Amino acid sequence: MDDTDPSLPVLGPHAQRAKDKRDAQRAAALRANLRRRKVQERGRDEDAQAQPVDDGGAEPHNAFPHISD
Repeated sequence: MDDTDPSLPVLGPHAQRAKDKRDAQRAAALRANLRRRKVQERGRDEDAQAQPVDDGGAEPHNAFPHISD
């Protein structure tokens, strides 16, 4: 029993390779976008959970006292 749809055109070997290559590139791009989106969301979650640092009201340290404002 043949599972191919007779209404679809049959691609030649070169066209099939080109289609396979495009499909592989598209899949790789989708995976990269998904990874990038997960990293961005993880970064936002970590930023939202970050607590401000309590320095006890200390004065800011001037690392360059010889330079005046």
